[in-house]
Amino acid sequence: MDETTPPVAGMVISVRTRRDVVVMDPEKFLAAARTAYKELYAGEEADVVDVVEAVNVLLDRYGRLADDVGEMPLGPGGSRPGERVQGRADGVSPAGQVSQIVIGETHPLQDYGCFAPEDPFKLPPAG
Repeated sequence: MDETTPPVAGMVISVRTRRDVVVMDPEKFLAAARTAYKELYAGEEADVVDVVEAVNVLLDRYGRLADDVGEMPLGPGGSRPGERVQGRADGVSPAGQVSQIVIGETHPLQDYGCFAPEDPFKLPPAG
């Protein structure tokens, strides 16, 4: 029999999501980040050359990498291992996503204020 967990006032629900992409064309990837930067900052140009900077700009603009891709299941129904998408305008091949629901965090991220937890992805103790 499956256990149920009813919601209670003050319960912290955390959703951790991992979305992977594989860079297939570095120049297209950086060009996509530069375009996103221009869209974010009213036509202002930026010479984005760093992968972390590119990822941050793309996330700021679209909310995720490979923004046009829907759900990407792992396992049956998903892409086969090593199978990559070629020729995308953003230069990446979407490579899967997975989410985990965690109940029982002691504090929501908001409550840390300016001092984020050392490891925001650390799972709370079981029990």
